[in-house]
Amino acid sequence: MGSQSSSGMSCGRGSSSGSPADQSEAGEPNQNQSSGSSGSSSSQGRRTADRQPGDTQSAFEEDVDLAEVLAYLLRRGQVRVVHGHEDSGLQLVQSYSDSDEEGDGAWEGRLGNRYTPPVDTQPDTQEVDRSEIRTQVLLATASSSLKGRHSFTHMLTEREQGRCRGSSFSHGECSRIRTHFLPNYVSHSYTYLQKAFCGVYSDEGNMFLSACQDQNIRLYDTTRGRFHLLQKVKARDVGWSVLDVCFTPDARHVLYSSWSDYIHLYSIDGDSDNHNALNLNPDERRFCVFSLAASTDGKEVLGGANDGCLYVFDLEQQKRTLKIEAHEDDVNAVAFADSSSQLLFSGSDDAVCKVWDRRTLREDKPQPVGQLAGHRDGITFIHSKGDARYLISNSKDQTIKLWDIRKFSSNEGLAASRVVVSQQNWDYRWQQVPQRALKRHKLTGDTSVMTYRGHGVLHTLIRCRFSPEFSTGQRFIYSGCSTGKIVIYDVLTGKVVSRLSGHDACVRDVSWHPYDDKIISSSWDGGVRLWEHRQTHPLDEERERKEIDTWKKTRDEGRDCPWNRGCKELGSSDGPGQSSGPF
Repeated sequence: MGSQSSSGMSCGRGSSSGSPADQSEAGEPNQNQSSGSSGSSSSQGRRTADRQPGDTQSAFEEDVDLAEVLAYLLRRGQVRVVHGHEDSGLQLVQSYSDSDEEGDGAWEGRLGNRYTPPVDTQPDTQEVDRSEIRTQVLLATASSSLKGRHSFTHMLTEREQGRCRGSSFSHGECSRIRTHFLPNYVSHSYTYLQKAFCGVYSDEGNMFLSACQDQNIRLYDTTRGRFHLLQKVKARDVGWSVLDVCFTPDARHVLYSSWSDYIHLYSIDGDSDNHNALNLNPDERRFCVFSLAASTDGKEVLGGANDGCLYVFDLEQQKRTLKIEAHEDDVNAVAFADSSSQLLFSGSDDAVCKVWDRRTLREDKPQPVGQLAGHRDGITFIHSKGDARYLISNSKDQTIKLWDIRKFSSNEGLAASRVVVSQQNWDYRWQQVPQRALKRHKLTGDTSVMTYRGHGVLHTLIRCRFSPEFSTGQRFIYSGCSTGKIVIYDVLTGKVVSRLSGHDACVRDVSWHPYDDKIISSSWDGGVRLWEHRQTHPLDEERERKEIDTWKKTRDEGRDCPWNRGCKELGSSDGPGQSSGPF
């Protein structure tokens, strides 16, 4: 989960750093610090405490919480038990990580200038070159392995000479042309007083949903180039922050989750004050759903939680219909593999992705149909290509991996992953990445098709996704970054094709419009920004850069600036990006 100092099976489910300053995305001190490791010993301790008389139960629970924190610190290697002198018995000795500790800037997600994510200058493409996804992408973008013959300029020349196959470019050719005009400019921007955690387009792209740490959910109109605030709704039963949001497929309802026993649902068109609490009936005393997904038919909701379980809630029956004890640690990400809703994907702090087939699943003895191991640290997000074949996973080991679910990991690969994850003892939320965590050679049994390096995963559960099929043929993978950038990779070459700079803190979430060449980024600097493509003259860029520098200086000095005057919503500011050049 986002609150874990590192990921790893050694941490136990629901563990936190135990630090008094534990202020991460899923780590509100009063809620998460005492959640501790919830392995068998801690669960037994809670059950024992629950059996005590009412007047002493609180004291017992407090003892259990302290025991959980101590167990967690021991597992993480942050303290060691040593033999003291004859009379002192056992003693606790603090251990230190080999990475530098940072101050308040880390808690605010502002370590971008102090960390340069490693980049593969020559990515290993052997596996992807002979994979099915290569054929899929080349067909979807009307591309060829013969360079030059089908370049952009060649295509224009062919059309001008009337030698297109039809009267105009094919859909694949249009997709390939659009890859030359990736978003590069902030056309609209909102800035709020607290961290923006997540944001996603609706399936049709006519609305955008955003959640902020101020406990407000905001709905924007994105039709016909707009980016206007339509609705602001106060979320219910929020601990720390709203951590995930999603639309139902018909875009008539919104789902959101936080540190709560419930997933909440409310109607966009109806009474926004009436929120339906979907009770998951968890066993944990402190419970959080980190990731949400709605089925294509809109009948079910899938959630991944800090107790290591997957939950399926049936909206028609209004009850939980499935609970899968899935992972040895927090489940940070879930996804439906395709429109059938039968195959489920999950990613966890145990660094493993698992594939579940509901048609053969037994809830009393759940077994995945396969597991994917190769990451060296916890998984922060997963995204399905939508074809029940490929998915990508983002990880605290500073990589994205592309997987083919027809190539599962062996027991040897799972064991290798377990060993390396158990050795991680740095806190990704507020420490820099130690050099030993940046090893590039593949683990034994790593079955991933491709590995992408060039973005940073620090502070929070940063997300990555495939680019849309309609406009790009899913040619790209894009991700938020702890340096405040948006990083776009070519799926087939593994190279970074674009870096969008425009935020002062980590970008936690990014969402690409399903049909247009637009991206919206959500950052811990409070910014929610819409990126489009714009070609500018170098002189215009210099003028706009100076204008932005003036705006930032005015903002930092706390003086009133013209872009903030007349702002329609308290705590928001459009800044010069509303009508000027790229940040």
